Amino acid sequence: MNGHNFPFYEVSGDAYSMGRMHGEQASYLVHRYLKWIDKLTGMPRDRLCANARHLLPAMEALSPRFVQEVRGLADGAKITFDEALLCQARAEASHTQEGGCSAFALTGAATADGRPLAGQNQDLEPEYGDVAILLKVKPSDGRPVALMFTFAGQLGYAGMNEHGVAHFANALYDYTWQPGLPHYPLKRLILEQTTVEECVSLLQTHRTCSAANVVLADGKGAIGDVEIRPGSSVQFKGQHPDALLHTNHYLTPEYRAHETNSLPDSCPRLDRLNTLIRESWGKITVDTLKLILADHEGDPGGICRHGEAKMHSISGYIAEPANRLFHVRRGHGCLGCWETYEVSGN
Repeated sequence: MNGHNFPFYEVSGDAYSMGRMHGEQASYLVHRYLKWIDKLTGMPRDRLCANARHLLPAMEALSPRFVQEVRGLADGAKITFDEALLCQARAEASHTQEGGCSAFALTGAATADGRPLAGQNQDLEPEYGDVAILLKVKPSDGRPVALMFTFAGQLGYAGMNEHGVAHFANALYDYTWQPGLPHYPLKRLILEQTTVEECVSLLQTHRTCSAANVVLADGKGAIGDVEIRPGSSVQFKGQHPDALLHTNHYLTPEYRAHETNSLPDSCPRLDRLNTLIRESWGKITVDTLKLILADHEGDPGGICRHGEAKMHSISGYIAEPANRLFHVRRGHGCLGCWETYEVSGN
C-alpha cells in the first residue's frame, strides 16, 4: 500500500478467490466501512442486513459470479454473507441517498488531441475518504482487468478497464424507491464491457431500485450518459455531441418532471462546469480538467466542494481511455495530490 494516496489492493483468480483476497487484505477497512454505514444510516445492523438480503435475487439474476465474489469477500474479511451484501447495497438497504459529484465526458472537438477524457469530483461526507481504496481486479476467466476507486468491501463503484471503458456517476435525488437491483453490482458489470454502446445496452436492460446518472467513455472515442430512475432509464444527449456534463439533477426532458429533491447547488455547479469547458474548448487536457475540478466559483457550492450540504470533494478521477491511464486524487481539488495508474491486461 505504500506510495499510494489511497490503499491499493490487487486481486486475481476466479470470482470467489478475488473476493476472498479483497476481504483478507482490506479486512480492517471493511469492518470500518460497515461501522460507517451503521452511523450514516442510523439503522440497526441486523435490519440493514435483512434489507440487503432481499436484494440478493436481483444480484444473482444479474451475475452469479458477482455473488460468488461477495461470498469470498465475507469469508476473507470474516463478516457474515449478509454484511457483505450490505456493502454492495448500503443506499438501497437504508433507502437513503447521498453524494454530490460533478462529472464529465469529453471527446473529439472538445479535447486538445481529439481523444476522450472523462472523470469527476467525488463529493461525499469526509468519513468516506477514510474507507476508500483503489482495487485492481484481474479475473482468470477472460473478463477484463479493471481498476476501481471504491470503498473497502464494495465490489463496484467508479473506474476503467483494460479496453478503456470508463464510468463515473452522479447521485440523483428521486425518492421513488422500488424493489430491484442495487446500482453498485451494475457498475461493476460496466467494467466487463468493451464499448460505450455495450454499457448503454446493459444499463437499459437491467432495472434498478433507485436513481442515478452514469457517465461513460471508451478507448475508441465514444462517450455516453444514461439517467436512471427506478424501473427505467434514458440516454442524455448534451448540447454538443463531444461533451456530456452532469451534476445532481435530471437533464432529460423525460425525467425533469420527476425531480423531487435535487441539491440546491447542483444547477450552479453545472452552469459553472459548462462555462469552464466552453472557455477551454478544443484545448482541454488532463491538466485543464485538474484545474476545473479545483474551481471554487460559487463557494461553498463550487465544483471543488468544502461542506455545502455536508459534502466535501474527497477525491477526483480523470480517465484517459485511449491511453489506458487513470488519474486519481485524494482530497479536495485545490489541495489534493494526483497519482497516475496504467490499466492494462498485464
